[in-house]
Amino acid sequence: MTTDLLSAHRDRLNGALKAIHDRGYHSAFPESPSPRVYGETAAADGKAAFEAHLGATYGLEIPGARGTVVTEQSPFGIAMDVSYPRVVEDGLDELLTAAQRGLADWRRAGIDGRAGVALEILDRLHKRVFELANAVQHTSGQAFVMAFQAGGAHALDRALEAVAYAYEEMSRYPATATWEKPAKGDPIRMEKTFTVTGRGVALVIGCNTFPTWNSWPGLFASLVTGNAVVVKPHPLAVLPLAITVEVCREVLAEAGFDPNLVTLATERAGDGLAKPLATRPEVKLIDFTGGSEFGEWLEQNATQATVFTEKAGVNAVIVDSTDAFKALCNNLAFTLSLYSGQMCTTTQNLFVPAGGIETDEGHKSFDEVGAALGSAIGKLLGDDARAVEILGGIVNQAVINRLDLAAEYGDVVLESRAIQHPAFEDATVRTPLLVALDADEADVFGRECFGPVSFLVRTADTAQSLELFRSTVTEGGAMTAGIYSTDSKILDEARDAALDAGVALSENLTGPVFVNQSAAFSDFHGTGANPAANATYTDGAYVASRFRVIQSRRHIG
Repeated sequence: MTTDLLSAHRDRLNGALKAIHDRGYHSAFPESPSPRVYGETAAADGKAAFEAHLGATYGLEIPGARGTVVTEQSPFGIAMDVSYPRVVEDGLDELLTAAQRGLADWRRAGIDGRAGVALEILDRLHKRVFELANAVQHTSGQAFVMAFQAGGAHALDRALEAVAYAYEEMSRYPATATWEKPAKGDPIRMEKTFTVTGRGVALVIGCNTFPTWNSWPGLFASLVTGNAVVVKPHPLAVLPLAITVEVCREVLAEAGFDPNLVTLATERAGDGLAKPLATRPEVKLIDFTGGSEFGEWLEQNATQATVFTEKAGVNAVIVDSTDAFKALCNNLAFTLSLYSGQMCTTTQNLFVPAGGIETDEGHKSFDEVGAALGSAIGKLLGDDARAVEILGGIVNQAVINRLDLAAEYGDVVLESRAIQHPAFEDATVRTPLLVALDADEADVFGRECFGPVSFLVRTADTAQSLELFRSTVTEGGAMTAGIYSTDSKILDEARDAALDAGVALSENLTGPVFVNQSAAFSDFHGTGANPAANATYTDGAYVASRFRVIQSRRHIG
């Protein structure tokens, strides 16, 4: 059956394999939720499937579970009340023993067999994309269209990208080879067999804001390379990963494999399950997205495992000059507003010379740049019904706490305002806050302030902007960076600074592409070259350490 599965999805895999080399536009899963693409009833059917979960017990049989737990609260205010199997520390022996039981059969499935299963899982997840989009929306606070795209279609693309890289890396080696060494008389001949084998158990620790987009690359990279996967979701974003695990288990069982190769470890907030789970000797791979403190703890303490982390950073844009000032402001306005800045790629620091910048509209002072940016944000979000579809909801109270404190850090250029959501009266929606700081206040802008908060940093000149950019990213990390300049020399200096700091750079974005967007198969998400992340989605290094090649050899006559 696994060979048939690969045959059924071969074109999709081949397209992905080609795309990771071409680095051009490629998408295997349509990003528009239009009825013309998915059918007239797809949206309603998906919403109904999501609503069927509410107030119910999710039917997963998880080894080591002890009762159930309800943990989620929708940022949009609807009652979730979904019960999940609760895994506690004294159930880990049972969970991990069950996870390992099917590893030998999974290894024997071979590269093509495992790839076929992984591709079938992706196909079935795609069939449930509207259900997943609703689940992502009501656990993360993303507006529906963003949840459909980032949590559905784009997440599927990133997962497929991981499968493609893993398939290519595993396929570097022949399954068998004949080794022949010349000697006196007959040559010495041996037959050698090379088997790709997984490392053991992989752990995926999910995040609240992007439960699928950030979890699926690691999950599928580990699964297709021959590992069992334990998925530990964030307590506030379980449902999207419960659906994921359900589909994985369904396909594995139908294909003749142990469904416990993929399990769900749901905990109550405060249980602290991640630490004892991450340090178990059976766990050989860990994927984590979240705050720097716990990411660094994993890197320092889960020494038995290879750890892939995406952590906090201080993303920056340098504003030097522009020949499209209005477009610059509009582009940055959307960048700062999308999902209320609750993205690891959102710009936090805007470095602007105190003397202002040259533009196609004449010289603009520092204050005029701030005012124009604030005005662009105001116009973008002026209509509340439109604004909520850009902003989404605030994911948790910690974001509100940071937002309220940030207004005291400096001079408020643009105040944050609360918006009443027209469809969800209990949703918490806030517009971006823009605060002006001086260049010597790096104790503020040099650390991440996650949420709808950005700092307009007044620098002596662009040279100091570049210096602060280089130092803050080198010390604090960043996932994205940007530069606006009409001077080719400044652009060259910015490229060098970005290379030195190890961060991806976007130059003069004034159109419909934004610094906080990342395209699968073309853009690398993170670099692994600064403190914000030790890996990238997705390259060969992201998958190659998830498996080993074990050989056996024998003489032949």
